[in-house]
Amino acid sequence: MKLLRQTPPDPQQLALQLDFFSPAPAQQPAVDQPAPAARAPSPPTDPAPLFPAPLSPAGDGATTRRRRVQVGAHLLEYRLLRSKRRTIGFLIDDEGLRITAPRWVPVAEIESAIREKQRWIFSKLTERRERSARRLQPQMQWRDGATLPYLGADITLRVIHAQASGIAYDDATRSLCVSLPPDAGEQQLKDRVQGWLQLEAKRIFGERLPVYAEKLGVTYQSFALSSATTQWGSCTAEGRIRLNWRLIHFGMPMIDYVVAHELSHLREMNHSPRFWATVQSIFPEFEAARRALRDSGPETLPVF
Repeated sequence: MKLLRQTPPDPQQLALQLDFFSPAPAQQPAVDQPAPAARAPSPPTDPAPLFPAPLSPAGDGATTRRRRVQVGAHLLEYRLLRSKRRTIGFLIDDEGLRITAPRWVPVAEIESAIREKQRWIFSKLTERRERSARRLQPQMQWRDGATLPYLGADITLRVIHAQASGIAYDDATRSLCVSLPPDAGEQQLKDRVQGWLQLEAKRIFGERLPVYAEKLGVTYQSFALSSATTQWGSCTAEGRIRLNWRLIHFGMPMIDYVVAHELSHLREMNHSPRFWATVQSIFPEFEAARRALRDSGPETLPVF
């Protein structure tokens, strides 16, 4: 079974965007105000400066200069960009930490702000390193004995050569047995596995939607699978819901969160505080699931 065809977005729908199908963002959102002072988690212990950053032009005649600051026992390297802005901005991108500050603010004050913000800085730098490390991991090999994620845990592919094609999942051994003709190629194996995953997605999503619809006291008009590249799900004002089939790779809390999210739009067609309160009323642990989805990248999923 091939990938479901992506349909054009409905202008009257709200969609839950996903991070992992689109390329990793070039930068983290800028932060303008320091967080309250807090105990910093243990940052990386490399003796070398964290994330060396080259000197680079910044446009409008400005220049980004590389500097270093001692933060506790660690030497942190950052890029300093002087601008006309009125606040000190913190940004984490692929080159590390960049500080944008007014021209009149002394370096000592900037570095004091860095120390106050160190918890956020080290946390985001660590996330960047982990994401980069995942990108370097080898892609799944489509063969007998390979593993792939299903409902948040790995299952093992078992390829059986037989004239009659078939597929069956053994929960006891967590094995997905695929019967294919001896001359079948890798793409036939991918298509068969993808078709099974999509059928599982349709079954499980179809079971979870009524559960949360009843909790909310809402009725949806229709439900369909999506293979969109930028959305986990969407909901129209008429109650048409689409859920990305690749959610089947993740655990039930993440699936339930997306289900609860989309159904909550039948109460609030926005992302206002009232909307998030609605989500929390039926799925109290939504924040953890939301973070887990945001942290998931394409490098964690098989390529079909």
